[in-house]
Amino acid sequence: MQDIPSILLAEDDDGHALLVQSALKKAGFHNRVVRFRDGQETLDFFFGADNPRETGASPMVLLLDIRMPKVDGIEVLRRIRERAELNTLPVIMVTTMDDPGEMTRCLELGCNFYMVKPVDWKLFHAALTGLAKLICQGNPPPAT
Repeated sequence: MQDIPSILLAEDDDGHALLVQSALKKAGFHNRVVRFRDGQETLDFFFGADNPRETGASPMVLLLDIRMPKVDGIEVLRRIRERAELNTLPVIMVTTMDDPGEMTRCLELGCNFYMVKPVDWKLFHAALTGLAKLICQGNPPPAT
């Protein structure tokens, strides 16, 4: 049986974090979700002494907001992609920004997918549920 990834959620907005977790549960994802409230917490997780990628921990998927306090998501993505051992980590940008230039920049830096959070709650929940189903199947979206 395939190991279902743990979700790492870098999201400073409590409401958005709850929506993501709700959509994951609705899609059948019941594995652990680790939340970071800012970019610095995310970097500390990956580059601290207990780096899970170096200890053989289960696979992960990072859902990464762009606009976060301390360190923004684009900088987090850049630093993650600088490390060879993190190159295979699926990173999905989940943001309210639908700026084509920012989307291009994230894709060039190596994110696997760029998802714009719809303003409408029902659309946002539906989009996250679809994304969660892909993750549950062990198929994070490819770079597009």
